[in-house]
Amino acid sequence: MIHLVSRLRAGARVLDLGAAAGSFPNPRPDVSVVRLDLEFDAAADAACLVRADAACMPFADGTFDLVVANHSLEHIHRVEDALLEVGRVARSGGSLYIAVPDASTFSDWLYRWIYHGGGHINPFCSQATLSSEITCRTGLHLAGSRALCSSFRYLNHYYFQPRPPRRLWLVGNGNRGFIMLLSYAARRIDRLIGTRLSAYGWALYFGNLAEPVESARWSNVCVGCGSGFSAAWLIEKNLVRRRFAMFRAYTCPACNSDNLFTPDD
Repeated sequence: MIHLVSRLRAGARVLDLGAAAGSFPNPRPDVSVVRLDLEFDAAADAACLVRADAACMPFADGTFDLVVANHSLEHIHRVEDALLEVGRVARSGGSLYIAVPDASTFSDWLYRWIYHGGGHINPFCSQATLSSEITCRTGLHLAGSRALCSSFRYLNHYYFQPRPPRRLWLVGNGNRGFIMLLSYAARRIDRLIGTRLSAYGWALYFGNLAEPVESARWSNVCVGCGSGFSAAWLIEKNLVRRRFAMFRAYTCPACNSDNLFTPDD
């Protein structure tokens, strides 16, 4: 969604919905980003935070040029009402970005098992059905979509304080090396026999966009920060090296985490 923000007009306003302290860094000092959630970390910057229910937002009609719901709709109670509110606060000619997990995937099943549900109260299993529901309630039409891959970064030990649950022991106890191998194995098995072990969900784009949506699936998603990169871009930037014996790997340009590399489909 960062590329959507970078193409907005100067003075534009963005709503980061269900964002906690923020689901993305703001690349534009001339664009205002408002983060809305029911709960915030005590250390969060209060200047751009609004504590409110997504189903009843305290904003005027047509306030925002772009609304972002980045991995948040699956957590929101009264999601139908929240979508109606998104349609109300988005300006005419505005746009909407939504990323959600596919509840039918192995990755989402593993997340919910490890986290005892993990707050995923809205199970989305069909991109077409979800897209139609969003259009019906927001009035914004689907402009493009992208299938998302999982890096299983939610298994990292630092998410479990003061100590990890016993279930985590069965999947490497949050060890980064194990997560890296799990992500790599899922992608390789998908390529070999056509499974969906590495599938995460979808990124959906609605409304008026400055350029067409690139729909290619990026399989290389960082195990540290979750940033996705195209295989072609990683190779072009000379970031892929032969490491870890017979494996090709790259260092994430966003967080410097080591990752095993696979070609895109």
